[in-house]
Amino acid sequence: MRGDSLLLMSELLANHTSLHVGGPAKKFVRATSEQELVGAVKSCDETGEPVLIMGGGSNLLVADAGFSGTVIRVESKGNTFHLDACSGAMITVASGEDWDEFVAFMIERGFAGLESMSGIPGSVGAAPIQNIGAYGHEISEVVARVRCWDRKESAYKTFSNSECQFSYRSSIFKSNPGRYVVLGVTFQLRQGEMSLPITYSDLANYLKVRLGDRVLITELRKAVLALRAAKGMLLDEKERDSWSAGSFFINPILSASDAEKLPSGAPRWPQEDGRVKTSAAWLMESAGVKKGDSHNGAGISSKHVLALVNTGSASAADILELARIARKAVKDRFGILLEPEVALVGLNL
Repeated sequence: MRGDSLLLMSELLANHTSLHVGGPAKKFVRATSEQELVGAVKSCDETGEPVLIMGGGSNLLVADAGFSGTVIRVESKGNTFHLDACSGAMITVASGEDWDEFVAFMIERGFAGLESMSGIPGSVGAAPIQNIGAYGHEISEVVARVRCWDRKESAYKTFSNSECQFSYRSSIFKSNPGRYVVLGVTFQLRQGEMSLPITYSDLANYLKVRLGDRVLITELRKAVLALRAAKGMLLDEKERDSWSAGSFFINPILSASDAEKLPSGAPRWPQEDGRVKTSAAWLMESAGVKKGDSHNGAGISSKHVLALVNTGSASAADILELARIARKAVKDRFGILLEPEVALVGLNL
């Protein structure tokens, strides 16, 4: 399949996930180029070998039993620029590049559009799958196209923005799990020093500006990083309270009639289709889930109730059970079943 220097046997996946849990992979391959990535996937598909594609490992909860197939870690690097005085920058980025390093790289060069998504862990290739977003903006706003390997058709395919079928924390790639291997993402960014209007009150309050105001993109990045750090959402190997996969659950989107049943203090964000998004964190806290709660070695972050953490001795089973406890509390209190944002490997809720 590959050169032996990049193929490991029985590699412990806990060493490659931000939750620091997960058993061994039967085989573990580091794909350092697009050609290696496609070649490794094709080789496995030809023999019927189960495959798990891994980026930064920041959105995975892997079973203690591990993965009985080949885990392919995407480590491809590189980017190409196309600058235009009218449209700004078109930049194609390899899927193995670190997301936040890419964001910082673009901001340093005076390109706007990514600043509110600063500090999100993971790789560029994983970003469109989940349609990552934060503080009122999503990656779908700046993606021009996504180039993939289609495992079903055994062919390269490029998706335009509309073909990606982006929606809240979802895309065609997520709704067809395992089919498309993201090879590179092309972004269209505008040149400029000022951010888009600020729409989140906690961000506006931190910056001491009004909702709708704009600030320098460099200032907005600093503010977002500070807020994420305060919520334990910046990965830090030295801080166990950040050993998480970010927000474990997705904010529910409810019908208008279901949203009316929520208590008056529940957050409500109207959606274009008439539905209403509410806060998973608010639901959890209102259902009695508290920061600092624990189950064996797993815990609710002391900084943010949506972050389930490994306090140092947790197993995947511990984290999963804590997620079940929190999920049941919300279901019993509000009749709403929270859905995981974290990808579960060999596990289910």
